[in-house]
Formats: sequence, C-alpha cells, structure tokens
Amino acid sequence: MSKLLSKFLGVFRSRNLVGVDRAGNRYFTRTEEVDGLVKEKRWVIFKGEEDPTSIPVEWICWLNGQRKKAPTPQEMIELEARRERVKLNVSLLKKEEEMKSTSSRLQTRGIGKVNSPDLKSFIQQFPGGSLNHEKGMSHEDEANITGSDKEKDRSSEPTGSGESFKPGTWQPPM
Repeated sequence: MSKLLSKFLGVFRSRNLVGVDRAGNRYFTRTEEVDGLVKEKRWVIFKGEEDPTSIPVEWICWLNGQRKKAPTPQEMIELEARRERVKLNVSLLKKEEEMKSTSSRLQTRGIGKVNSPDLKSFIQQFPGGSLNHEKGMSHEDEANITGSDKEKDRSSEPTGSGESFKPGTWQPPM
C-alpha cells in the first residue's frame, strides 16, 4: 500500500513546469521508467474549460513529441506577430481581389452583341489565317459556296467504314 501511495505522491512531486501559453494553459513534463526504458511524459493543465482548440500549434507539436524542446516565450511572440502579418496580408488580398472582380463586372457589362470582337480579322493576322487557306480558296470563294454543299456535310445519315459496318444496327450496351 505504501508503494502505491509513494507512486501517487511521486506523480505530483516529479512534474516540471515547462511553460505557459497566452491562454494561461500550463505545460508539464515528467520522466518515468517503464520496463527499464526512461520515457518522458508531457501533458497540459487547462486554465479554465478544457478546450483542445485553445492550445497553440507549437505546444501541440511539443505535446505529441514532434518537437524536442518546448517553445520559448520569445518564439511564441515572434510566431504570434507572424500570424498577425499573415491575417493582415489575407485581408489586403481579399480587398484587392474584390476590387478586381467589381472592375471586371463593369467591363463585362459593357460588352454586348453590338460590341463583340471581330474574330475573322484576328485570325487573318496570323500566317495562313484563313480557314480555307490550304484549299486555295479566297474569302470571295467561301461566300459563293452554295447551301446545298454545306447541308451534305451535316447529313444525319450514319456514316462509317470497314467491312463490318452496317448503318442503323448499333444498340447501346445494357
């Protein structure tokens, strides 16, 4: 019984305060021997209500063992200043993005069917800009093509090639 009592009291005596965060949470460590291995136990005692989201990232990393050394007060101040700068930059970027989107909306409203860009003149700026340049047709020749030639290309009749092609025999898979 005295062994159990001494272990119980030893838990409270052997803990070392490592640090305190801005929220007032206190962080402790203790070394204990388990199966001949000396292990370091780390834990937090919350100031008020137990809210795991109130623990800063640096302390979480230390508690999980991802950091060997606990964060120093100087490091905590630097990281807090960096977080504030990031928040300020985010707000500035949001305002800038909002201004860009409002200006683009105003420009978009000005363009309609009447003011649409002429893509033919744009295409002609490039070498071989005419779509029928390879065929040797000029723009006047393109205008003279009859509607019946265009309708032949748009036929709804099935087309295909090969020995096994049979129009109208395809069925969708089930």
